[in-house]
Amino acid sequence: MTARLRADLVCGLGLLTRLPTGWLARDGLPYSMTRSIWCWPLIGAGINALAALAYGASLRLGLAPLPAAGWCVGGLLLLCGGLHEDGLADMADGCGGGRDRARKLEIMRDSRVGSYGVMALVVALLVRITALAAMSGPGALVALPVAGALARAAMAGVLWRLPPARRDGLASTMASLPRTALLACLGLAVALAAILLPAPGAMTACAVAMLASVLMCCLARWQLGGQTGDVLGATAVVTECAVLTALY
Repeated sequence: MTARLRADLVCGLGLLTRLPTGWLARDGLPYSMTRSIWCWPLIGAGINALAALAYGASLRLGLAPLPAAGWCVGGLLLLCGGLHEDGLADMADGCGGGRDRARKLEIMRDSRVGSYGVMALVVALLVRITALAAMSGPGALVALPVAGALARAAMAGVLWRLPPARRDGLASTMASLPRTALLACLGLAVALAAILLPAPGAMTACAVAMLASVLMCCLARWQLGGQTGDVLGATAVVTECAVLTALY
Protein backbone atom coordinates (compact mmCIF):
# COMPACT_ATOMS: atom_id res chain seq x y z
CA MET A 1 0.00 0.00 0.00
CA THR A 2 1.44 3.36 -1.01
CA ALA A 3 1.91 6.12 1.54
CA ARG A 4 -0.89 8.21 0.06
CA LEU A 5 -3.42 5.38 0.03
CA ARG A 6 -2.49 4.47 3.59
CA ALA A 7 -2.90 8.11 4.64
CA ASP A 8 -6.35 8.24 3.03
CA LEU A 9 -7.39 5.04 4.78
CA VAL A 10 -6.16 6.31 8.17
CA CYS A 11 -8.02 9.57 7.62
CA GLY A 12 -11.22 7.84 6.54
CA LEU A 13 -11.18 5.37 9.42
CA GLY A 14 -10.50 8.14 11.92
CA LEU A 15 -13.33 10.23 10.50
CA LEU A 16 -16.01 7.56 10.14
CA THR A 17 -15.26 5.08 12.93
CA ARG A 18 -13.82 4.72 16.40
CA LEU A 19 -11.35 2.05 15.36
CA PRO A 20 -7.71 2.56 16.37
CA THR A 21 -5.60 3.70 13.42
CA GLY A 22 -2.22 4.17 15.07
CA TRP A 23 -0.89 0.92 13.62
CA LEU A 24 -1.54 2.29 10.12
CA ALA A 25 -0.22 5.79 10.71
CA ARG A 26 3.28 6.84 9.78
CA ASP A 27 5.07 10.14 10.37
CA GLY A 28 5.02 12.58 7.51
CA LEU A 29 2.01 11.17 5.64
CA PRO A 30 -0.03 13.85 3.79
CA TYR A 31 -3.51 13.53 5.35
CA SER A 32 -6.49 14.97 3.47
CA MET A 33 -10.12 14.48 4.47
CA THR A 34 -11.40 15.49 1.04
CA ARG A 35 -9.07 13.10 -0.75
CA SER A 36 -10.04 10.28 1.61
CA ILE A 37 -13.63 10.17 0.33
CA TRP A 38 -12.67 7.50 -2.20
CA CYS A 39 -12.34 4.94 0.61
CA TRP A 40 -15.54 5.85 2.46
CA PRO A 41 -17.63 3.13 0.74
CA LEU A 42 -14.95 0.54 1.52
CA ILE A 43 -14.96 1.54 5.18
CA GLY A 44 -18.76 1.50 5.34
CA ALA A 45 -18.91 -1.89 3.68
CA GLY A 46 -16.18 -3.29 5.93
CA ILE A 47 -17.76 -2.11 9.16
CA ASN A 48 -21.18 -3.40 8.12
CA ALA A 49 -19.66 -6.71 6.97
CA LEU A 50 -18.32 -7.26 10.50
CA ALA A 51 -21.79 -6.57 11.88
CA ALA A 52 -23.34 -8.90 9.29
CA LEU A 53 -20.99 -11.72 10.29
CA ALA A 54 -21.91 -11.19 13.94
CA TYR A 55 -25.59 -11.27 12.98
CA GLY A 56 -25.15 -14.50 11.02
CA ALA A 57 -23.19 -16.09 13.86
CA SER A 58 -25.93 -15.13 16.34
CA LEU A 59 -28.55 -16.81 14.17
CA ARG A 60 -26.44 -19.95 13.84
CA LEU A 61 -26.14 -20.08 17.63
CA GLY A 62 -29.93 -20.13 17.90
CA LEU A 63 -30.67 -16.50 18.75
CA ALA A 64 -34.00 -15.25 17.39
CA PRO A 65 -33.76 -12.80 14.44
CA LEU A 66 -35.09 -9.76 16.31
CA PRO A 67 -32.68 -9.75 19.28
CA ALA A 68 -29.84 -10.82 16.94
CA ALA A 69 -30.57 -7.80 14.75
CA GLY A 70 -30.69 -5.56 17.82
CA TRP A 71 -27.25 -6.71 18.95
CA CYS A 72 -25.96 -6.32 15.40
CA VAL A 73 -27.07 -2.68 15.18
CA GLY A 74 -25.72 -2.10 18.68
CA GLY A 75 -22.34 -3.35 17.50
CA LEU A 76 -22.44 -0.92 14.58
CA LEU A 77 -23.12 1.95 16.96
CA LEU A 78 -20.14 0.90 19.05
CA LEU A 79 -17.78 0.62 16.06
CA CYS A 80 -18.78 4.01 14.68
CA GLY A 81 -19.25 5.75 18.02
CA GLY A 82 -22.79 6.75 17.11
CA LEU A 83 -21.33 9.55 14.96
CA HIS A 84 -23.94 9.39 12.22
CA GLU A 85 -26.79 8.91 14.68
CA ASP A 86 -25.64 12.00 16.58
CA GLY A 87 -25.84 13.95 13.32
CA LEU A 88 -29.34 12.64 12.66
CA ALA A 89 -30.54 13.67 16.12
CA ASP A 90 -28.97 17.13 15.85
CA MET A 91 -30.43 17.75 12.40
CA ALA A 92 -33.88 16.59 13.50
CA ASP A 93 -33.78 18.89 16.53
CA GLY A 94 -32.54 21.86 14.51
CA CYS A 95 -34.94 21.50 11.62
CA GLY A 96 -37.85 20.66 13.90
CA GLY A 97 -37.31 23.28 16.58
CA GLY A 98 -35.74 26.30 14.87
CA ARG A 99 -37.69 29.19 13.40
CA ASP A 100 -35.02 30.37 10.97
CA ARG A 101 -31.73 29.11 9.57
CA ALA A 102 -29.56 30.77 12.18
CA ARG A 103 -31.61 29.32 15.02
CA LYS A 104 -31.66 25.86 13.40
CA LEU A 105 -27.88 25.85 13.12
CA GLU A 106 -27.57 27.06 16.71
CA ILE A 107 -29.78 24.23 17.97
CA MET A 108 -27.77 21.70 15.98
CA ARG A 109 -24.65 22.72 17.92
CA ASP A 110 -26.35 22.14 21.26
CA SER A 111 -25.08 18.92 22.84
CA ARG A 112 -28.48 18.21 24.36
CA VAL A 113 -30.94 15.96 22.49
CA GLY A 114 -34.52 17.15 22.15
CA SER A 115 -37.78 15.38 21.38
CA TYR A 116 -37.33 15.56 17.60
CA GLY A 117 -33.89 14.01 17.88
CA VAL A 118 -35.14 11.20 20.12
CA MET A 119 -37.98 10.39 17.74
CA ALA A 120 -35.62 10.35 14.73
CA LEU A 121 -33.21 8.01 16.52
CA VAL A 122 -35.97 5.64 17.62
CA VAL A 123 -37.37 5.43 14.09
CA ALA A 124 -33.92 4.90 12.55
CA LEU A 125 -33.03 2.12 15.00
CA LEU A 126 -36.41 0.43 14.59
CA VAL A 127 -36.18 0.48 10.80
CA ARG A 128 -32.70 -1.05 10.73
CA ILE A 129 -33.42 -3.69 13.36
CA THR A 130 -36.74 -4.79 11.91
CA ALA A 131 -35.44 -4.79 8.33
CA LEU A 132 -32.53 -7.03 9.34
CA ALA A 133 -34.76 -9.31 11.39
CA ALA A 134 -37.08 -9.73 8.41
CA MET A 135 -34.22 -10.87 6.15
CA SER A 136 -32.87 -14.37 5.97
CA GLY A 137 -29.30 -14.82 7.18
CA PRO A 138 -27.64 -14.80 3.71
CA GLY A 139 -29.71 -11.79 2.66
CA ALA A 140 -28.53 -9.71 5.59
CA LEU A 141 -24.92 -10.76 5.05
CA VAL A 142 -24.87 -8.95 1.69
CA ALA A 143 -27.47 -6.25 2.33
CA LEU A 144 -25.58 -4.74 5.26
CA PRO A 145 -22.26 -4.16 3.44
CA VAL A 146 -24.07 -2.74 0.41
CA ALA A 147 -26.10 -0.39 2.61
CA GLY A 148 -22.95 0.72 4.41
CA ALA A 149 -21.12 1.48 1.16
CA LEU A 150 -24.01 3.35 -0.43
CA ALA A 151 -24.67 5.34 2.75
CA ARG A 152 -21.11 6.70 2.76
CA ALA A 153 -21.27 7.44 -0.96
CA ALA A 154 -24.47 9.41 -0.31
CA MET A 155 -22.53 11.54 2.18
CA ALA A 156 -20.01 12.37 -0.52
CA GLY A 157 -22.87 13.23 -2.86
CA VAL A 158 -24.24 15.76 -0.38
CA LEU A 159 -20.77 17.25 0.09
CA TRP A 160 -20.45 17.60 -3.67
CA ARG A 161 -23.83 19.23 -4.26
CA LEU A 162 -24.17 21.59 -1.29
CA PRO A 163 -22.04 24.46 0.00
CA PRO A 164 -21.18 24.63 3.71
CA ALA A 165 -23.97 26.09 5.83
CA ARG A 166 -21.38 27.63 8.18
CA ARG A 167 -17.97 29.15 7.73
CA ASP A 168 -16.55 27.04 10.55
CA GLY A 169 -16.95 23.38 11.42
CA LEU A 170 -15.59 20.17 9.94
CA ALA A 171 -17.75 20.11 6.83
CA SER A 172 -16.70 23.66 5.88
CA THR A 173 -13.15 22.38 5.34
CA MET A 174 -14.41 19.85 2.77
CA ALA A 175 -16.16 22.20 0.36
CA SER A 176 -13.98 21.33 -2.64
CA LEU A 177 -13.74 17.63 -3.48
CA PRO A 178 -11.11 16.18 -5.82
CA ARG A 179 -12.92 14.90 -8.92
CA THR A 180 -10.92 11.66 -9.03
CA ALA A 181 -11.65 10.86 -5.39
CA LEU A 182 -15.36 11.62 -5.83
CA LEU A 183 -15.67 9.43 -8.93
CA ALA A 184 -13.78 6.63 -7.17
CA CYS A 185 -16.11 6.91 -4.17
CA LEU A 186 -19.28 6.66 -6.25
CA GLY A 187 -17.82 3.99 -8.52
CA LEU A 188 -16.71 1.78 -5.64
CA ALA A 189 -20.14 1.97 -4.00
CA VAL A 190 -21.90 0.98 -7.23
CA ALA A 191 -19.34 -1.76 -7.92
CA LEU A 192 -19.81 -3.27 -4.46
CA ALA A 193 -23.58 -3.32 -4.96
CA ALA A 194 -23.17 -4.95 -8.39
CA ILE A 195 -20.78 -7.60 -7.04
CA LEU A 196 -22.73 -8.52 -3.91
CA LEU A 197 -26.30 -8.34 -5.20
CA PRO A 198 -28.22 -9.70 -8.18
CA ALA A 199 -28.70 -7.09 -10.91
CA PRO A 200 -32.29 -6.10 -9.95
CA GLY A 201 -31.34 -5.75 -6.28
CA ALA A 202 -28.20 -3.75 -7.09
CA MET A 203 -30.15 -1.36 -9.32
CA THR A 204 -32.82 -0.93 -6.66
CA ALA A 205 -30.29 -0.28 -3.91
CA CYS A 206 -28.38 2.29 -5.97
CA ALA A 207 -31.57 4.05 -7.06
CA VAL A 208 -32.88 4.22 -3.49
CA ALA A 209 -29.54 5.53 -2.21
CA MET A 210 -29.48 8.21 -4.91
CA LEU A 211 -33.05 9.22 -4.07
CA ALA A 212 -32.22 9.43 -0.36
CA SER A 213 -29.18 11.59 -1.09
CA VAL A 214 -31.20 13.93 -3.33
CA LEU A 215 -33.95 14.27 -0.73
CA MET A 216 -31.43 15.04 2.02
CA CYS A 217 -29.79 17.62 -0.26
CA CYS A 218 -33.14 19.30 -0.86
CA LEU A 219 -34.03 19.25 2.84
CA ALA A 220 -30.66 20.64 3.93
CA ARG A 221 -30.72 23.38 1.29
CA TRP A 222 -34.26 24.39 2.23
CA GLN A 223 -33.84 24.26 5.99
CA LEU A 224 -30.17 25.20 6.48
CA GLY A 225 -28.90 26.70 3.24
CA GLY A 226 -26.18 24.03 2.91
CA GLN A 227 -24.48 21.07 4.51
CA THR A 228 -22.85 20.50 7.89
CA GLY A 229 -21.26 17.50 9.55
CA ASP A 230 -24.63 16.72 11.13
CA VAL A 231 -26.28 16.75 7.72
CA LEU A 232 -23.71 14.25 6.46
CA GLY A 233 -24.29 11.95 9.42
CA ALA A 234 -28.06 12.17 9.00
CA THR A 235 -27.67 11.37 5.30
CA ALA A 236 -25.72 8.21 6.10
CA VAL A 237 -28.37 6.97 8.54
CA VAL A 238 -31.34 7.81 6.30
CA THR A 239 -29.70 6.21 3.27
CA GLU A 240 -28.82 3.05 5.18
CA CYS A 241 -32.38 2.75 6.47
CA ALA A 242 -33.78 3.28 2.97
CA VAL A 243 -31.49 0.72 1.33
CA LEU A 244 -32.13 -1.95 3.97
CA THR A 245 -35.88 -1.35 3.61
CA ALA A 246 -35.67 -1.65 -0.16
CA LEU A 247 -33.65 -4.87 0.03
CA TYR A 248 -35.99 -6.52 2.54
